[in-house]
Amino acid sequence: MASIEEELRLDEEENKRELAFIRERIPFDAEKHYSDSSILYMLDLIVDYYYTSGILESEEEEVDIDLQAVTDYVIQRAKEDGVNNLEPEFVFFIVQTDLDFQEQNL
Repeated sequence: MASIEEELRLDEEENKRELAFIRERIPFDAEKHYSDSSILYMLDLIVDYYYTSGILESEEEEVDIDLQAVTDYVIQRAKEDGVNNLEPEFVFFIVQTDLDFQEQNL
């Protein structure tokens, strides 16, 4: 079993790989409007959605993920946190790209 420090290091490395994956695919018009920290914030909210929705506890071999529901959740939680400048189209892009990254790294 890995130590907490090792888990944190691995998590940080995974975040860097996913951020690079997203940056490679990000639409040019959104590239300058969203910092790495804002993208990582959205990724944290996406993970939170998966935990709170029960998707991660599913015993189904394949789980259908409603990208719009995840997007709506991220936008709503961001508003609750006082973050009101997220464009729904870009959040949807992040949700979709996160799923693509996860599928490629299974």
